[in-house]
Amino acid sequence: NNLSTTVTSQRFTQGCRSLTMETLNPNVKAVEYAVRGPIVLKAVEIEKGLQQGMKRPFEEVIKANIGDAHAMGQQPITFLRQVVALCTCPELLESPAFPEDAKIRARRILQGCGGKSLGSYSDSQGVDCIRKDIAAYLERRDQGVPANWEDIYLTTGASDGIMSILKLLVSGQGLSRTGVMIPIPQYPLYSAAISELEAVQVNYYLDEEHCWALDVNELRRAYWEAKRYCNPKVLCIINPGNPTGQVQSRKCIEDVLHFAYEEKLFVMSDEVYQDNVYSPDCQFHSFKKVLYEMGPEYFDSVELTSFHSTSKGYTGECGFRGGYMEVINMAAEVKAQLVKLLSVRLCPPVSGQAAMDVVVNPPQQGEPSYPQFLKEKMLVLSALAEKAKMTEEILNKVPGIKCNPVQGAMYAFPRIFIPPQAIEEAKALGMPPDMLYCLRLLEETGICIVPGSGFGQKEGTYHFRMTILPPTEKLKVLLEKLSAFHIKFLEEYAALQEPSR
Repeated sequence: NNLSTTVTSQRFTQGCRSLTMETLNPNVKAVEYAVRGPIVLKAVEIEKGLQQGMKRPFEEVIKANIGDAHAMGQQPITFLRQVVALCTCPELLESPAFPEDAKIRARRILQGCGGKSLGSYSDSQGVDCIRKDIAAYLERRDQGVPANWEDIYLTTGASDGIMSILKLLVSGQGLSRTGVMIPIPQYPLYSAAISELEAVQVNYYLDEEHCWALDVNELRRAYWEAKRYCNPKVLCIINPGNPTGQVQSRKCIEDVLHFAYEEKLFVMSDEVYQDNVYSPDCQFHSFKKVLYEMGPEYFDSVELTSFHSTSKGYTGECGFRGGYMEVINMAAEVKAQLVKLLSVRLCPPVSGQAAMDVVVNPPQQGEPSYPQFLKEKMLVLSALAEKAKMTEEILNKVPGIKCNPVQGAMYAFPRIFIPPQAIEEAKALGMPPDMLYCLRLLEETGICIVPGSGFGQKEGTYHFRMTILPPTEKLKVLLEKLSAFHIKFLEEYAALQEPSR
């Protein structure tokens, strides 16, 4: 027995495994996702060390790397949890502890589930009554622009929908290979999906000097350059922006849609932060509403898919993995292929679908839960607006940091000055300079943020992304620690550059 065990282990050490780094799918190796990348792995390692009594110059790791509201201490919206609880345990429908408006919604959702149970599979497109509620929500949001519930597909978070649509779009070889236009800086889901699907990434740069505005001339530049080596046919927009926090103006959206119409581009509009607009000068405009207002010539021809989620907004319910997409102007036979593709994964989590239903069908004025719901919603959004302003103001007081206004979403993406000596040191270590900066920050202060290189940035510029989600007092401490670290970092490398006497 011992002999056979030895022989077996020798075979493995001699390279007899079927799956090794050499045989691994190269597209998987090419995938990078900075939001949960090496910095975060290091943060987890440090956190475990602190729990085991390891001494550090700080008592806790503050994770400001990801937009996970509840992990940062945000409280759930009571009404959403009540409806999902009632759907999960229908016996609670008899309890006087739950309000009648929550029970009405729960009964309606359960009526749409097989066996009246949240534990059954739904149709691959999602529960019909939830799709109808989403369509009604879209018509309210867009002030009467028609929405067809059969154009709505429930998804496992917005990410699942984005991946599904990209799978439909990627085809061809060589010069005909699909090019996907994405904003830089971007949310790394897009570059990761493009790598996994072996599509061609086509970068267009947001204008940092003008609050990360999207310039249609930059879209044209990127499009015509890409035509030389691929077939750019997909245009991805993130509005409000992640990681950049900008909110696109109506005029900008109209220009983008006109460009997409001219070049016959398929538009993917990531609108998961539509409820997160803080600047009084900004307003969220859906791409669909603007397209409708441009007239039938545009509305009946531009192919547009927009995405939403339970994970952001004021609910912050990331763990439910609830989301949906609305698909406009997709050919009927292609829609059938989309349903086939979605059916392979059976259905999105039905509990996440129920949570999504509450996001689009919250308590209305006159219903018993409305006062508490409104109070909780406004508390979350007003705190985020206050933290967005505070983050911008504190960071802009620090020499060598420039932060654009955080108009929306949940992140700041400040530009940082990194001294030449630090850049050289990073190169010697084989890492981007802003990665060195973020690693040093983590090891010296316990603050975990994500280097700008993980999102893309103009050559020679450096940034980091941090979320504004921590509670106000903790965020203030984080920003003060970060400011002190930055000044110390600059002084340390300035001293290294001074000539010896």
